Amino acid sequence: MTAFSGQYNDIEARNLATVRAGFEAWATGTGSPLQALADDATWEITGNSVAARVYTSKEDFMSNVILPFNARMTVPLKPTIREIYADGDTVIVYFDGEATARDGVAYRNTYAWFLTFSGNRIIKGTAFFDSVAFNDLWQRVSPQS
Repeated sequence: MTAFSGQYNDIEARNLATVRAGFEAWATGTGSPLQALADDATWEITGNSVAARVYTSKEDFMSNVILPFNARMTVPLKPTIREIYADGDTVIVYFDGEATARDGVAYRNTYAWFLTFSGNRIIKGTAFFDSVAFNDLWQRVSPQS
């Protein structure tokens, strides 16, 4: 779904296609938009969640957020895009995510990601989401089995 009905330039179209393909792969369990994340990318989680800070590399972000998050789930997070936009080198994705935690409780959250590209790689991500829902999951469910 694209909210903007105007023309995108070649770079914007390429970046949109990369993000859309990553989200489609994520929704089907065959990949992730984070596969386009550069090794030296920064990722900022805004707000007041237990994970809020700037991560200084793909490894930092994956090790400290994505892997522990996924370890708390029995059914992986499935995204549903509400809106997606491109402006210059940035793609904005507004989406819902739903999963089932290891304690059997559904996890639902709404996210906005601002993804800045250089070439074909995401070099900066900024994420907004409901920190209450995230903190509840993080504190309620251990990533250990």
